[in-house]
Amino acid sequence: MNKQKQEPLAHISKRGAMPWYKAWAIRLGAIVAALLVCATVLATMAFLTDTAEVKNTFTVGNVDITLDEAKVTVYGKADGTDRVIENDYKLIPGKTYTKDPTVTVATGSEDCYLFVKVENDIANALISTSTNDTKTIADQMEDNGWTLLSGSSNIYYQQDAKKADDKVPVFSTFTVSSNVADLSTYDGKTIIVTAYAVQADGFSSAADAWAAANLE
Repeated sequence: MNKQKQEPLAHISKRGAMPWYKAWAIRLGAIVAALLVCATVLATMAFLTDTAEVKNTFTVGNVDITLDEAKVTVYGKADGTDRVIENDYKLIPGKTYTKDPTVTVATGSEDCYLFVKVENDIANALISTSTNDTKTIADQMEDNGWTLLSGSSNIYYQQDAKKADDKVPVFSTFTVSSNVADLSTYDGKTIIVTAYAVQADGFSSAADAWAAANLE
């Protein structure tokens, strides 16, 4: 029996090899197309957004006071309009001298309670009782709103808190007694006034502020 030669059902022809540059061009084209598709997808997934913020800037408050008195001659008379922190005096029996220490709350300061300490080395040489013409330092301070702090012998306070630019005199004069036996014993002695301030915020009274500040 003669075998019949069977023809293949399909013919496969082998294509010649593609030039390398065409192959790379096709690959690059495919990559670019893929990137464009990704970009399109990402664009469609973008949401409408906005951003806002609140910014707080903090500064530190401060309490600031000054204490000064009129410049005077050694006989206690005002010498111009200058304010100083120290004066010298010559004591004479029966004479009244200008001495007006004044506490000023500086511009920009926070509200504060004021305190002063009076250290008077010549107290025994001064008048002890006020008259129509002259007043003791203690009586002058009371007239100016100063109250002796409980438990202290020489620290005084203002009941109400003071604001920036407030000026509070401590006293204005002192008068030497006419009955001093020997003024020479007071040579080199001093009257020293020291002022303190404590923030008013957070305290219900000057006494509470003083206790918390622990200044003495």
